[in-house]
Amino acid sequence: MRTPHLCRQLLAAVLLAVALPAHAIATSTATALQNEAEGARPDQRALDREIETFRGSTISLNQAIAIAEALHAGSTTADISFDGAAVAPVYRVKTVHQDRIWQQAIDAGIGNLVGGEAAYPLRELDSEDRHNLTVLRVTRHRLSEAVRVAEFAASGRAISGGLAREDGRLKFVIVVVTGSEVKQVILEPPATAGRP
Repeated sequence: MRTPHLCRQLLAAVLLAVALPAHAIATSTATALQNEAEGARPDQRALDREIETFRGSTISLNQAIAIAEALHAGSTTADISFDGAAVAPVYRVKTVHQDRIWQQAIDAGIGNLVGGEAAYPLRELDSEDRHNLTVLRVTRHRLSEAVRVAEFAASGRAISGGLAREDGRLKFVIVVVTGSEVKQVILEPPATAGRP
């Protein structure tokens, strides 16, 4: 299996795949990692059910990204996570379009938009989040490409993805379910001349 050229560039930039305890995949990557760092441990059975529900979903993370981005031409996904606790399992997606953050729920079984959308002005975000989204919008790489690379590298299926800032650099953080393990894959897009 070959990875596309841009995906190979992402993979060559920085790749870190580590096995995470199952408790590290709660609601979203950022929240889960923060909870883990603070020592919070959600109910293991609930997390096992979440993973099993995810494995039964027919829509992939990248399909959900494509569906959400198609709602607003030119939008870019900043965060996505699987939510198996909803009445019907959904992907919770945040996309950026012009001066707004759009939040959508995409049905993980059939790919329909569930419950409409919510939009928030970017100015309501803190300065670090606004900066991350500004960098995301000017980079040539997208979260969907990072998901493909992470799934290939970890030999699994992505359950969530988002942005992180480390040492002043924007990185994609993808959580992949592979066999009985959950792995976090961190990818740093290659620097582009004149861009942060």
